[in-house]
Amino acid sequence: MYIMLKGDMVGERLLTPQSLTELVPGTTVSYWAGLRFKASGPKYLKPSPRKVLYVEADVLAWLRSTERGGTAEVA
Repeated sequence: MYIMLKGDMVGERLLTPQSLTELVPGTTVSYWAGLRFKASGPKYLKPSPRKVLYVEADVLAWLRSTERGGTAEVA
């Protein structure tokens, strides 16, 4: 599930933590919460105290930044 916004974010797809588990197989909502806690994951939006959203382009850019060419590569 994604949300489309109006205004300056026209065309931006916003993803919930639940939808990220579908986008990135093998992840859980808890995994994404842990990344937020450690500030080591993709940027996210917090429009209300109980709502977390991710801009799809930010998630894809973060995923690309984790790309490795082999197991010996250091992050």
